Amino acid sequence: MLMVLIRKKKINLSHLSELKKILRETQLNTVCEDALCPNIGECFHRGTAAFLIAGKLCTRKCRFCSIKKGVPLSLDPQEPQRIAETVKKLGLKYAVITSVTRDDLPDGAAGHFVKTMECIVNMAPETKVEVLVPDFMGRKESIDAVIAAKPFVFNHNLETVPRLYPVVRPEADYLRSLGVIETAKKNGLTAKSGLMAGLGENESEVIQVMNDLRNAGCDMLTIGQYLAPSRKHYKVREYVKEEIFDRYKKTAIDLGFKHCASAPYVRSSYMADISHL
Repeated sequence: MLMVLIRKKKINLSHLSELKKILRETQLNTVCEDALCPNIGECFHRGTAAFLIAGKLCTRKCRFCSIKKGVPLSLDPQEPQRIAETVKKLGLKYAVITSVTRDDLPDGAAGHFVKTMECIVNMAPETKVEVLVPDFMGRKESIDAVIAAKPFVFNHNLETVPRLYPVVRPEADYLRSLGVIETAKKNGLTAKSGLMAGLGENESEVIQVMNDLRNAGCDMLTIGQYLAPSRKHYKVREYVKEEIFDRYKKTAIDLGFKHCASAPYVRSSYMADISHL
């Protein structure tokens, strides 16, 4: 059996508990918790979090993701305001807003993203907002609505190489996702995307994806090791060596990406607040 041990530095558990308490009191979700992110202690210790909006149930069945699947409840109209109040209370200078995929809604929850951004601007105007959005099934009006709200960074993850889409994220479409990123960039936003390593891809495929992203205008890239949330999820095919992550970063910079975070524990929102300084 293939095994790996990756250590994270110790954190102040009292601060972690305090932030979790605030999230429970405000009935808010974070992708940090729901997606079992390995950086949760470090990011919560720094007072940062990626808020998960539009419920806790996803309408898609991606095999790598730990977020629960099912039929979601109606959107909570008070959620955007509670997020803005929490952002202000925590004094966040940078907030990441993401969501479950809501293919059951006509706009894919694009309006909920917009309302959340508007509330943050009203409550905490100094806070920069990054959105990590689903593909909205390629609906132009939904993509345009989020773009029009002018997030500081527009993030949409490709997740993996085209060859693995049918088995890893069968309800997504590689070219459709590239189109989301291209549309954001053409409208003047800073565009960002993320990949997982260790799903069975090879280096040449990853480099091809980097080229595709640059051709679409993507500015920033994150690459991290895939870690299976459970035995029921897609199995890790490889624990990628540090030197390969280093090569990916060098290649990305050579291709013209303004920023690339590439290491085993990197995730889409990891250290997002300082990667733009």
